[in-house]
Amino acid sequence: MLPADMEQLSRLRRAIAKSEALPEETRSLALGVPAIDAALGGGLPGAALHELSATPLHLGAAAGFALALASLAQEAPKEPAKETLWIATDFGNLETGALYGPGLDQFGLATDRLLIVRVARPVDALFAMEEALKCRALSAVIAEFGEAPDLTATRRLSLAAKDHGSLGLILRHGSNDAPSAARTRWQIASAPSVPDEFGGLGPTAFSLELTRNRRGPCGTWTLTWDHHERVFAALSLGVAEADRDRQDRETLRTG
Repeated sequence: MLPADMEQLSRLRRAIAKSEALPEETRSLALGVPAIDAALGGGLPGAALHELSATPLHLGAAAGFALALASLAQEAPKEPAKETLWIATDFGNLETGALYGPGLDQFGLATDRLLIVRVARPVDALFAMEEALKCRALSAVIAEFGEAPDLTATRRLSLAAKDHGSLGLILRHGSNDAPSAARTRWQIASAPSVPDEFGGLGPTAFSLELTRNRRGPCGTWTLTWDHHERVFAALSLGVAEADRDRQDRETLRTG
């Protein structure tokens, strides 16, 4: 490689590192579970993109976790009342089903503050999500994808979320190990709940695996969601582990 090419490559690496650098002060969405909030550096970064993945059997759990986060974002303190946008493709609705209004109300997310956009193709979902992340009237933007968006697409979405202070959630059908600019990456599954005092159904429970975290360690946890109080509670806390891609990222930043 010629010296001029090496210098150009070095400038490109510095530009990418600068664009992806964590701001010193970022509004965070606290989940209310100290172990998770500590791993996330105070909570889920609010002005950022996050990926939630699940196998076909557990897509309902992943959607529920996304809606719970959206509910928390709507009730964030010192924030005016905002709405949540859900973006889905026609094919995705045929494969996994559509949202059910009465169920959303009972889950803690008021349907009068939820907007739903259906598009024909995944590329349309990407366009809609990028534009929606620029809208300050929305507290969260959620988009479903069967195929994981590539690195370029997630970088555009991440920059839009960062520049406009938006919470972006990609709901991915299946596992995803592809490169991504998302701030965190989660693998979601349903978990057994604890029956109530009368032996009936207990609160919704999620098994969470944080597989990428640019603020700190990863880990696994089991949480319940109280839709009346709109709070998470811990059923079990796993041991956090070091972020598996942190060394590569540090090399990129200092290269």
